[in-house]
Amino acid sequence: MGSNFDKAKGMGNEIAGKAKQAAGKATNDASLHGEGVAQERKGEAQQFAGKAKESVKKAVDNL
Repeated sequence: MGSNFDKAKGMGNEIAGKAKQAAGKATNDASLHGEGVAQERKGEAQQFAGKAKESVKKAVDNL
């Protein structure tokens, strides 16, 4: 997977996670809120991986 794909997928997971958190708070569903937090963190990690891939690619390209 490319860096742009990782970053886009990560952004999608962050958005979905935030939506789940809001829904969990609105319905007083701690489980749903927890799922949202986990999904948001997953998205953050995916974006970080995408940025790392991009940095490595740029470094290799500059050799």
